[in-house]
Order: sequence, then C-alpha cells, then structure tokens
Amino acid sequence: MDDNRTPKAQSSDQKKQNDQYGGRWLPEKSSSPARKKSRLPLLAQAGPVSLWMVLFVTLPLLFIIYVSFMTRGTFGGIEYRFSVGSYETIMDPMYFTVILKSFRVAAVTTGLCLLFGYPLAYYIARKPQETASRLIMLLMIPFWTNGMMRLNAWMLFFQVNGPVNYLLTHFGLTEKPVMFLYTDWLVNVGLFTNMLPFAVLPMYSSIEKLQKSLLEASFDLGAGPAKTFLKITLPLTFPGIFSAIILTFIPALGTYTVTDMLGGGKVLYIGNIIKNQFGAIRNWPLGAALSVLLLVITALLIFLYSRFAGLEDMEVV
Repeated sequence: MDDNRTPKAQSSDQKKQNDQYGGRWLPEKSSSPARKKSRLPLLAQAGPVSLWMVLFVTLPLLFIIYVSFMTRGTFGGIEYRFSVGSYETIMDPMYFTVILKSFRVAAVTTGLCLLFGYPLAYYIARKPQETASRLIMLLMIPFWTNGMMRLNAWMLFFQVNGPVNYLLTHFGLTEKPVMFLYTDWLVNVGLFTNMLPFAVLPMYSSIEKLQKSLLEASFDLGAGPAKTFLKITLPLTFPGIFSAIILTFIPALGTYTVTDMLGGGKVLYIGNIIKNQFGAIRNWPLGAALSVLLLVITALLIFLYSRFAGLEDMEVV
C-alpha cells in the first residue's frame, strides 16, 4: 500500500511509535547503513594502530609487570612462583643507593637542559619562521649521526692526551692531565648533550605560541622585563617546560648506553642494572621490578602534567 500521508501525519505516527518505547527516539532504519559506512574510515585508521599498540606496547608491559612478581630460577631465568622478593631487593641499601644516584644525575641533566635550553628556545622562537627552521635543523644535525660515534667523540675529546687536557696543561691551568673519563661528570656532559634537543623543541613550540600583544600590554602597564617574564612569559610557557622535563628526565633516568661508554662500567645507574639483570646476571624478575619502577615514575609525571597543563600541549614541533 502506498503511503500518501502528509509529512505532518507521518511525524505524528513516528511520535506515537516513540511513546510506545518509553519516549526514546528510534532512528529510521534507512539511516543505519549510512552510519555504518561512515564508521568504516575511522575503523580503518584506528584499527591497525590500536592493534599495534595492544600487541607491541600493552601486552609486553603487562608481561613485564607479571614477571616482576615471579621468582628467579636457580640458574637464572624465571620460575613462575609468586614472590615480592624483587621489590624487597630494590630497597636493599646497595640498589637503593644506585637508584638515588640515578635520580640525582637525571635531575642535574634535566636542570642543565632547562637552564641552557630555555634561552635557546626563546631565541629561536623570536626569529622569523625561515630562520627558526634553519636553527632547528642545525640543532638536530648531530642526531643524523650514530649515537655511538658521538659518544666516542666525547671520549676522544676528554681523554688524557686529548684536546681538553692539552689546553689545560698548555696554559698552566693544571700541572698534569685531568682524568675526565669514567666519571660522573663526563656522564652528565654526555646526557646533557644527548637530551638538550628534546628540551628545546617543546619549549620552542610553547614560546612560539605566545602572543606578543600580551607582552606589549605588560610593558604598557609599567612592568619591566623581569616582571613580564615572571608574570606572563613563564606561566604561559609552563606546558612546554613541563613537557621538556618529562622528555629529558625519564630517558636520562633509564638510559645505559651513555653511562656504559662514558662511565666505562665503573659508574652504575639504574639503566645499567636493568641491562645487566636481563643480560649477564639473568635475574629477570629484579630487572622487571626496576623497569616497573620507571613505569610508575613515568605514569606519575604524565599524570601531574595532565593535571597542570593538558596532554594536547605535549608536543615537540
């Protein structure tokens, strides 16, 4: 039978049908295929990424947490018996001292990156776009080379008969060459140079978004450069600063290549211990427990960042 009713009559019938289902609006059946069709591009984009994240990020992290509560085997490896012994071992004075030392070195590295990185980011952000792009490229050029080559360059630079010791003895600043290699000082230098770009880029992004009209209004109201910086510039660029802290502190806390090469195996940090536990020592539960500690620190920092700023501001370009 053909439906020759007016649109008003059809609307009245639809309303009655909705009333029969508790006042809920029932979509027309003809719109369902269109909605499913519109969801297909979204699923095609998000599906592979979500599957990748689940298989190669979420599941491995859950396995690490699971292993941290297991028992070390007699000859290494894992015995699948529940135990909290690995977490008790972390509180041992020997390991706890290394963890505190790692925190101190990571904090010093982060502080140096902020101290030198913020003025550099501010300088780049105040340049024209074309000049700023070139300066950013110059900042990233060292990372086009292999990381081991950069670390070897530092070792050659600071070795006993290297350029630094030559200049110190030549100008009479020291009577004999200084032993820079395999010290905490050189490890800090290596970490600082490795992490500096990761601090500059998010701060540059935050400073670049700063509206010049706000600074001009501050000067017009009688505020000097120092007060304008403390009251306007610094608070508005805080998301970039916090992002720089996360991007430098966490890698500096867990890295082991820099500390292995510049520390020569004589300087132990938490990253070296984790590598050794999964490698030569074969104590996987302890290595997993230390890794979980880093995961907790990472999650805590990101939580604090989300409360004070917003995850959408965590960007590096």
